[in-house]
Amino acid sequence: MSNESQPGPNASAAPNWGAARAQIILDPTVTMLNTGSFGPLPRPVFDHATALRLRLAAGPTDFFVRQVPPLLWEARERTAAFLGTKPHRLVFTANVSAAINLVASGLKLNAPGEILMSDHEYGAMIWCWERVAQRQGLTIRTFPLPTMATDPGALVEAATRAMSPRTRLLFFSHVLSPTGLVLPAQELCAEARKRGIISVVDGAHAPVYIPLNVSSVNADFYTANLHKWLLAPSGAGFLVIGPGNEDRLQPLHVSWGYHADKYPLGAAVKPGSAGDRSRDTTNEVAPSAGPDSRDNYGSTPRTRFLEFEGTRDICPWLAVPTAIDFQAELGFDAVRGRIAELAAHTRRVIGGTGLPLATPAAPGMCGAMTAFELPPGLSAPALRKEFWARRVEIPVIERPNRLLVRVSHHFYTTEGEIDRLAEVLPDVLAASRG
Repeated sequence: MSNESQPGPNASAAPNWGAARAQIILDPTVTMLNTGSFGPLPRPVFDHATALRLRLAAGPTDFFVRQVPPLLWEARERTAAFLGTKPHRLVFTANVSAAINLVASGLKLNAPGEILMSDHEYGAMIWCWERVAQRQGLTIRTFPLPTMATDPGALVEAATRAMSPRTRLLFFSHVLSPTGLVLPAQELCAEARKRGIISVVDGAHAPVYIPLNVSSVNADFYTANLHKWLLAPSGAGFLVIGPGNEDRLQPLHVSWGYHADKYPLGAAVKPGSAGDRSRDTTNEVAPSAGPDSRDNYGSTPRTRFLEFEGTRDICPWLAVPTAIDFQAELGFDAVRGRIAELAAHTRRVIGGTGLPLATPAAPGMCGAMTAFELPPGLSAPALRKEFWARRVEIPVIERPNRLLVRVSHHFYTTEGEIDRLAEVLPDVLAASRG
């Protein structure tokens, strides 16, 4: 069970959404409808990350050597509990792209064969798998998703129909970036496993967007961001390694975690030798009892093998518990309830302008992003320019046969901001004719 399912202390009372919004750092001159790309920071999260960076700046050696290990382990435990997994399965990364690249670059697939993905995957990740295919002698094949389906079974059927004896790996997004459609990840991973296919899930939008339990999804590799809907600092992402896959990856960076048995303390000299002059044992734990046991660095030998890249700012990882606490105080069910209200308002108001809905409204298949199809003959660069000229922050999504405008509505969004989008739409469309 993920800890987001636990009710917050104010679960019996409806949150004060105005007060919650007041704690989000937002430019008051901008109508912010793009959490789907980058989430803003709550003031407590910003303050915590800033305080950590001050500690880092004031004493880098003390921070990295003595302060970080217990803080990193706490962050690992709290994040794992939030996601419904175990600390020894959680590898922190800078973002979901880094996590997918870690899997793609570190995993050996049997060739010849194919990598299978839907036709709605994120462009940069398509390129990532294209490079894998080129390097390992594989091919890429995509299958079409019935994106306005109202039954998750139709999505599973489309994927399973595309699987073949040549399929080595299935890659798909838990929540589609263009439209916000939620895919039945657990069922898709189960179908892949039946056929001996490795499953890699791009969960970039999933944490908070849906009630996520990574263990229940049961993917071979599950990746996501924490800087979107959780509102953690930029630089916080993760990879969760599914059972049976613990030793399948090689790291992107070879650093001090590479030979945990040779240098168990990760120092340039063996601990206790004549060259070991600066080690402080205050925060040390007992020597690791195995590759999945806690070590002296806030990790385990296996997670450190993949995670440690040398000196880098890990303050975003350390601030994740504060981001969890911020929305837990509101109550994650209450947050998603508020998001559903805003989605319904968006469908009424923006749909009322005549734009066709591009995101199904079926329960369990939609969430905090609602997309609409734009009329033909418009210029995407012009649309972006015209929206921003009116200080509306919203993405225009370019699909092969159409343009979409995607509205992101988190708990801090107001109905007035959605009304503002409806107000500017006619002028924006008129000014964006190609």
